[in-house]
Amino acid sequence: MTQRGEIQLQLDEGIDRKALTTLRKRFMGINQSRLQRVLQALPPRQYNVLQLIPLLFDVNHPLLPGYVARDTPHGLPGYIPGPPTLLGAQALTRSFSYRRHPAGFTPGIQALYLMGSGGTIGQSDQSDLDIWVCHSPDLNAQAIAELSSKCQLITDWAATQGNEAHFHLVNPETFSLGYRNNALSIEDCGSTQHYLLLDEFYRTAILIGGRFPLWWLVPASEEKNYPSYTRHLIDRRFIRQQESLDLGHMACIPAGEYVGAGLWQLFKGIESPYKSVLKLLLTEVYASEHPGVQCLSLDFKRKVYANYLNLDELDPYVMLYRRIEAYLLKREEHERLELVRRCLYIKADVRLSRRTGTLGWKRSLMEKLVQEWQWDTRQLQQMDNRQFWRVREVAQERLQLVSELTHSYRFLSQFGRSQNVINQVNSRDLSLLGRRLYAAFERKAGKVEVVNPGIAPDLSEALLTLAQRPGADGRQAHWSLYRGTLNQQDLGDHPPLKRSRQLIELLAWAHRNGLIDAATRIALHPGDSALNEFELGNLLSTIQQNFPLPLPALTEDALSRASQPCHNLLLINVGLDPLPASSQKNLHLISSHTDALGYSGLRENLILSIDQVTLNSWNELLVTRFEGEQACIQALCDYLNKGHEHQRLAELSVACFCRNRSSAITERVERLFRDATRELLCDPPARFLLQVQNSYQVLERKGNQIDVTQIADRERLAHYLGTNRADYSALILDRYALQGQDLALILQQAQAERIQVFYRLLPQFQADITVLDELGSAWTHRQAYRDETTLLLPLLRFLHSVRLRRQVNLSLESSLREEPIQLTTILPVSEGKNLRLERQKLPAQGVEADYYAVQAIAEPGAGQRLQVSIFCDQREFSELEYGTRLYAEVARHILHKRRSNEHYPCYITDLDLSAIDPAGVLQTVQYLRYRQQLEDALNAAMQAISD
Repeated sequence: MTQRGEIQLQLDEGIDRKALTTLRKRFMGINQSRLQRVLQALPPRQYNVLQLIPLLFDVNHPLLPGYVARDTPHGLPGYIPGPPTLLGAQALTRSFSYRRHPAGFTPGIQALYLMGSGGTIGQSDQSDLDIWVCHSPDLNAQAIAELSSKCQLITDWAATQGNEAHFHLVNPETFSLGYRNNALSIEDCGSTQHYLLLDEFYRTAILIGGRFPLWWLVPASEEKNYPSYTRHLIDRRFIRQQESLDLGHMACIPAGEYVGAGLWQLFKGIESPYKSVLKLLLTEVYASEHPGVQCLSLDFKRKVYANYLNLDELDPYVMLYRRIEAYLLKREEHERLELVRRCLYIKADVRLSRRTGTLGWKRSLMEKLVQEWQWDTRQLQQMDNRQFWRVREVAQERLQLVSELTHSYRFLSQFGRSQNVINQVNSRDLSLLGRRLYAAFERKAGKVEVVNPGIAPDLSEALLTLAQRPGADGRQAHWSLYRGTLNQQDLGDHPPLKRSRQLIELLAWAHRNGLIDAATRIALHPGDSALNEFELGNLLSTIQQNFPLPLPALTEDALSRASQPCHNLLLINVGLDPLPASSQKNLHLISSHTDALGYSGLRENLILSIDQVTLNSWNELLVTRFEGEQACIQALCDYLNKGHEHQRLAELSVACFCRNRSSAITERVERLFRDATRELLCDPPARFLLQVQNSYQVLERKGNQIDVTQIADRERLAHYLGTNRADYSALILDRYALQGQDLALILQQAQAERIQVFYRLLPQFQADITVLDELGSAWTHRQAYRDETTLLLPLLRFLHSVRLRRQVNLSLESSLREEPIQLTTILPVSEGKNLRLERQKLPAQGVEADYYAVQAIAEPGAGQRLQVSIFCDQREFSELEYGTRLYAEVARHILHKRRSNEHYPCYITDLDLSAIDPAGVLQTVQYLRYRQQLEDALNAAMQAISD
């Protein structure tokens, strides 16, 4: 049984010409009604643009928009402009008069179609004009280039009329075969979505001039026989070929297209989810019915053949909704269905809770749908006030939208793999999309969540309250942000918009989501913190200046690599006063120690916390807090580690607005980061020594990480400096480390492969001696002395002998390259001169002159013990002979040889460690430490004899 007026066309039963004519009239009638709906919705200037577009492509008048050259392709078959169109053209140029094309003229344009939401319930004031310009397949490259220029000129003219128009050149012959010679959109969906694009074309396109689609005249039941059916129509002259346009059929849709279309919609949905959810769900419906899917364009055609011509029910968006509704009801997924309904309502852009000037047909159609959905007045008001939604409503809506986008991503991945259509291109796109979803929606520690992915136009608040709330029931104190202006007593009665452990995390969230703008006023209840309105205002403006909104578009190139920091903002001592006692007394300490890491005579660390706000290459905003005495070092290491890992340093900004020393603190941190970066990320890297209060930190790059050695005091620093090293590594001092001390000057002189001796004469015949060896290790010793010669000569002779022993293990060329020992004295501050170094010549006697030699030879003994033999002027003293009396016997011998009874120290002038170091790899400082142990034992024995 067939419906009255239903048309059935079968090749084997013969085709009725009258039926074909009727079908064509039906489609044209629907087309004309949709076009009227488009025109009714347009304001006058945009109405005139759409009316004139077919004429501009039909003629080639020099004074009309779109003129390129005399022979630029033009002409629309069968097009005759109406009086309103001709009046519009004459309003542009009075000299224009329309003339029909002469006999034998071949139009360069075959048809113009308006695509998309025009004439549907989805058309809004923001809808642009997407027009397919179907041109003759015979056009050469130059003609196509001129036609493209014509399109651009018309686009530019339309913009002057307040209309956004996009023209897309289509070669029908190649398009029907699945090829496209250019992108169909500035937001091109990709060439792999041919059939889904064609499906959208057949159910939404409105013919505005030229040939009608041949597809109209092929029954849905004959879609699989489309080529033979259309050939029969043309060959038997049921239709004239020059009247129709063949863009292909919808017999089947390859599984891979669902993946491609879904990926594209997901890509757009991250920024504008409402626009994409409907198409994503349609893709899911199609994919779930694969391979026997009956697409919407075929449903549309069946209804026209069945004489079901209700324009509202044939509305492309209504048909789309009906298909999705049936799918979700069958699956009993009612929450998803409600989301779809909200998306359709938003797309329709009507305000049913108000009486407005909305088009009657759109309003009545939407009212009918809303009645079916059983929406009440409250729900309608909530939807109509969407532009006034605040963060709570937006965050709730975001949950469902993110859930839907995530579901679609998983569905596409699973479907693509089950159908074995995930090729290399799709796989890469899926991975990139997964990263994009992760960057946009994934929660992780410290990440600032974006709650408004295109849901509401504006979340800014005029009045906000920021309060530090005390911890209760074991919870820690935290910061809360409230809407409106609240008194301290009212805070407990109102739920906050957002809570956060740290203030900067909360401010970054408010900025990133647009709650705070230039007009926002904030009431502050600082609690136990030192935060004041001045600091709060500066913190907000600094965050806004460093991370202006909107953020730059996230590129595919950025997503193809691991995320990396792009911009770091360090905010120091937020809500903290580093000198609270001074603030209470309104005092400012005056001291020569102005270093923020060791301020005043008390050497106080003024950097108590650092809040780091980072924007990375995936447009994620992350907040990290460093607290305590090590806050600055931790932030510095984090910055350097990430810079080394990614081979690219993030742009750095530093700010501090605390009550005391804020400018000095900012400058100190900026310099520290700059200096440490220069030394630790160079090649080869240096070590970097800085002082925090009275302790020391040595930063050193080991592999891909910055290693921190913490040194509690000066004594332990000396021990660290004297430790053995595998190779030379420069030690660079922070500008405030060891300030005013001899060691600062000494360490700055270190050179690879050079032994340097520094000495400073002290009162009461005491002297400090420091030796920097060939690998930069330092040996320091304080000792008594009689005169400079007896102080220096034994040491220099010892160092000379060590060099000679090491050279035995080197090639002749290497030994010749060794630098001579360098001698330097340290001169104290005097007569306005700073502490300084002065190079000295080696003693006149020379280090190789004859002298009373005391040589020690150490050999491995039992366990870890060394067996020592000492030669005094060629006489041997060994433990084998003297046992525990060895040092006493050597001391007596030396004292006996002296010409006077003076008890000045005894020095070892040569030390042989070849038995325990056959390769000669021990450093000079290691020889010096062994020597020191032997000298201490000898001098102790000598003192005992004297006493």
